[in-house]
Amino acid sequence: MKTFDKLIIFKMAVTDTVKAKMKKRNGKTPRGLGMTACEKRGPIPFTDGGLPLVDLHAHPEGGTIEAIVALSQEHGVKFGMVEHAGTKENVVYPGLLSCDADLIKWTSSLEGKGVYKGVQAEWTDWSGCFSREALATLDYVLMDTLTFPGPNGRRVLLWEKDAEIGEDPERFMDRYVDWHIEILTTQPIDILANVSWIPEKFGDAYETLWSPARLEKVIQALLQAGVAMEINSGFRLPRVSFLRAAKGAGVKFCFGSNAHYPNMGLLDYPLEMARTLGLSASDMWLPGANGPRACRG
Repeated sequence: MKTFDKLIIFKMAVTDTVKAKMKKRNGKTPRGLGMTACEKRGPIPFTDGGLPLVDLHAHPEGGTIEAIVALSQEHGVKFGMVEHAGTKENVVYPGLLSCDADLIKWTSSLEGKGVYKGVQAEWTDWSGCFSREALATLDYVLMDTLTFPGPNGRRVLLWEKDAEIGEDPERFMDRYVDWHIEILTTQPIDILANVSWIPEKFGDAYETLWSPARLEKVIQALLQAGVAMEINSGFRLPRVSFLRAAKGAGVKFCFGSNAHYPNMGLLDYPLEMARTLGLSASDMWLPGANGPRACRG
């Protein structure tokens, strides 16, 4: 996870209203969700309106798998567990998965626990670390754009205060949107996470910097790649303007917290946005029966 040590932490309590909606409906998957085998990791809780109560961006740090499963049951939210995956250059992540043995150990540890098995891909060379057979043990892969190409191809961690991004927000945003497009057109991922996050120094200009033209470029790339957009509770992003444009274009959504134990599973913001936008089961994405795109070529 990129977040809670160096960025503003959004710790949210689950409201009584949200708790009231966290009722498990362990019967038939709501019509329109389009995932005939999406319950392969056990029953899925849904809101009364048929939205899946699934946090697909939960990191294992801070808790045992037993504690995490107990937390899932307490919140009435199913978890998709993700560990960072990529080459050893990504040493900022202590649990980094860098080979088939690492990946299989990770997915095996989650077997039978009632959680989805995922990874957060790091940089554009991550998939070369793994065979298709190992990737097939996953349910999905998510990725974000917060590790950015800097001078001489060096990896810039955008959430760090001393990240080299220049002083011109418009120039940065043009490069940043291009980076989104490159990831979406070249990486075999299922979910784009932390969507629309921008560095704190430019944060006050969010609505201006994420202009309609820039939104459209990213949205069209999501559609063409068949990649779902995460609605993130930790950052409370994307904002409603971005989400409304994405929904209008037909982008699929999922929910994620990008949180460590015990902060995962708090879905206030995604559910608020779902109500605001009138999302239904047909707007949502969940892992399906065929595994991640990365194992299918």
